[in-house]
Amino acid sequence: MDTPGSLAERPRPEALKRAIDVLAAVVLLVLAAPLILVVAVLVAAGLGRPVLFRQPRAGRHGRVFEVVKFRTMLPPDPLRGRVRDGDRLTPLGRFLRSTSLDELPTLWNVLRGDMSLVGPRPLLTEYLPRYSPTQARRHEVRPGVTGLAQVRGRNSLGWEEKLDLDVWYVDHRSLRLDLSILAATVRTVLRREGISAAGSATAPEFLGTPPLVPAAPGPDAALTVPAGGHR
Repeated sequence: MDTPGSLAERPRPEALKRAIDVLAAVVLLVLAAPLILVVAVLVAAGLGRPVLFRQPRAGRHGRVFEVVKFRTMLPPDPLRGRVRDGDRLTPLGRFLRSTSLDELPTLWNVLRGDMSLVGPRPLLTEYLPRYSPTQARRHEVRPGVTGLAQVRGRNSLGWEEKLDLDVWYVDHRSLRLDLSILAATVRTVLRREGISAAGSATAPEFLGTPPLVPAAPGPDAALTVPAGGHR
């Protein structure tokens, strides 16, 4: 029989994490309301409508939800040479991304329960069948506004590195780790680190990790990893 203060009566870590997410999202949305209004006006004046960018993303257990962010790109227009992300990204969009101000509306996703403040970033739904079984474990938790991969290099990391960090977070998550990631996020945003991948305005498409291939036959033949990929 449980006694007062016993382990059974303590809030589960997941429930506590969710309670902190809701409280923090409400406080941040209220405090940031004037800033959100200013950014909305800037986006409307600089990029036109719609002000918000909505896109299906893969959430916890692969459940699809609609992420909400400020728009940073102009629509594709082949006649004006706006096809690639780099051509569509405006100076205002680059500023919003570098300062992460485009992420402010994502707090609504946190409030709704689609996301957490900390967790693996929500990625495109078409990536779901491209993950290895290990990489797919990143969906065992709610995706986050920020995450371990975002403070360890963000888009300067390769996909395999980012997904490895996502799975490491799933296995080692704790409130203490979340607080350290949030503190590191502030430093990363202020330094504007890892905004873009090399040679890309944002990040290249994830095409899946190449499978391991056998090494050349020999007495010590072993599995090797193709260039650019690892477990």
